[in-house]
Amino acid sequence: MQSFFETHRYLIEHLGTPVRRELMNEIDWNQRLIGIKGSRGVGKTTFLLDYAKSRFGMHKSCLYVNLNNLYFTERSIISFADEFRKKGGKTLILDQVYKYPGWSQELRYCYDNFKDLKIVFSGSAVMRLLDQNNDLNGCVAVYRLDGFSFRENLNEVTKNKFPICSLDDILTNHREISAEISSKVRPLAYFNDYLEHGYYPFFLEKHNYAENVVKNINLILEIDISYLEQIELKYLPKLRKLLYAIAKTAPLQPNVSRLSQVIETSRATVMNYLNYLKNGRLINLLYEDSESSKKPSKIYVHNPNVYYSMTHGAVNQLNMNRTFFLNQLSYRHQVNVSKVGDFKVDNEWHFHVGDDSMMKHTPGEKEFLAHQMLEVGDDKRIPLWLFGFLY
Repeated sequence: MQSFFETHRYLIEHLGTPVRRELMNEIDWNQRLIGIKGSRGVGKTTFLLDYAKSRFGMHKSCLYVNLNNLYFTERSIISFADEFRKKGGKTLILDQVYKYPGWSQELRYCYDNFKDLKIVFSGSAVMRLLDQNNDLNGCVAVYRLDGFSFRENLNEVTKNKFPICSLDDILTNHREISAEISSKVRPLAYFNDYLEHGYYPFFLEKHNYAENVVKNINLILEIDISYLEQIELKYLPKLRKLLYAIAKTAPLQPNVSRLSQVIETSRATVMNYLNYLKNGRLINLLYEDSESSKKPSKIYVHNPNVYYSMTHGAVNQLNMNRTFFLNQLSYRHQVNVSKVGDFKVDNEWHFHVGDDSMMKHTPGEKEFLAHQMLEVGDDKRIPLWLFGFLY
């Protein structure tokens, strides 16, 4: 165990000053079993190390462990956790837990039997932690870490500290909020950069961002989805081909029969693949009313960076802006297809995305235009970029 403490110390010492994610303040850290879900590349490991460093420093009551370590091919989580607590450990942080066979059963055992130990673990977005049949159902508090919002990206790039805005605040006071922000920085000067390379935290690194996104996509397909959904690797090319077909035509109204012909598989398999891609945070499926519908009404790429990368920059700007709106809103809100606009949010608000030409009628009371080129809005016209301040 000493070697794990040495690794922990090294990682904390070399962590630097990571971007403080808002989720850190939203988690109830008093809970004994906490799961942090998120897609590959959004910064889960950095988030866990930041928590360890800010809350415990170098104190040995906390230990970060990556379960990808070969040591855990012979050592169980249960015996490791038991030894850790007997040596004074209070908080055990387990990264990449899904790569350990039987992880959910062993975490449940720890929760039931080690009352003096808190466990925080990270997992893939594909994991179904709250399913009825999951061993952890009823005892784990699950939180979701997404990529950077436009607000987080803007704060990091400009060194500002703009706070989160609720949707109600934006709808009611968007003119005052956007005017206040625009008095300190010109949001539109940074907006397109964010759409191209600002969602994933590795935009802070001096590497080829587009190549990193492509690498990220392939790892999600090859490891997260294929491993957790138990897809044979020989079918991986079909999954990849489906994703590329979606990216080239998104947003699209899915024709399952045509897609099944494109990737040469059954309609049922296409529907399964669509759900896998959604769970892997590579696409968003949009429904008219609820996800209980058999078929989604529209398919979007999950976020603008994936869209930009997969189309090699040959994007339709309006579609890019709609992808941004859906991505930022869906983190905290239910988003469906709207019959009078592009999106219906929380079964109440209707939004058009684009410029003034998109609103061809007098807007209703709960109908708004997310305007792509406004710095400060007025009445029903809200700057599109401001919806990037929701988290």
